[in-house]
Amino acid sequence: MILIAGPCVIESEEHVLKMADMLCKVADKHGVRFYFKASWDKANRSSCDSYRGVSLLRGLKILQKVKQECGCLVTSDVHETWQVHDFAEVLDLIQIPALLCRQTSLITEAAGTGRFVNIKKGQFMSPEQMIEAARKAHVVGCPQVMVTERGTTFGNYDLVVDMRSLVIMRAQDPDIKVIFDATHSTAGESWFVQPLARAAVAVGIDGLFVECHDEPEKALCDGPSMITPEQLDTLLSEVC
Repeated sequence: MILIAGPCVIESEEHVLKMADMLCKVADKHGVRFYFKASWDKANRSSCDSYRGVSLLRGLKILQKVKQECGCLVTSDVHETWQVHDFAEVLDLIQIPALLCRQTSLITEAAGTGRFVNIKKGQFMSPEQMIEAARKAHVVGCPQVMVTERGTTFGNYDLVVDMRSLVIMRAQDPDIKVIFDATHSTAGESWFVQPLARAAVAVGIDGLFVECHDEPEKALCDGPSMITPEQLDTLLSEVC
């Protein structure tokens, strides 16, 4: 089982290191392959007043410190092609945000670094379209491509998870790892994280993406979707 977990966004160096230490212990306990995730910049926030994160250089330094002090693999987002090579020096897994999942130049630039690439599935994408996006990374020799399901737009604000999508994407290309995003799929209702994750594992996936925070009610971004490290521990005990 692959586990991608961490706070939605870098709030501070101190908080990121605290979360990475807690999540490393949970991952070690359950024997999963763990990538610590925290976005350095939430470039697609709905309001210009929302907290976005830290600068590129600050984000790189913090994630590098996580690798050095906690010894775990790390991942974060890239939004533009010029950012890719700076982050490839630090990240083990480069994440393409859902709203950019069809950007050919961004995908191929990330894939060309030799790092693993995770493409978040856009809420507007079919599973068949998503596999074609992932194949863009394969074309330039990416050693491992992951696609992360996070639900499909239903109405104006809600998301619905079609578990058939997981089956279709795994069947389309066995070389592509299929991950289920158990937190964004809830559309801000974190009590659905555990049942949706259990359902996805039952259907068949290669890993889970779970955003975590020690105090979700105080988080600067996506607090209502996140679960605590203790809740993640319970979840992994059920699905691993």
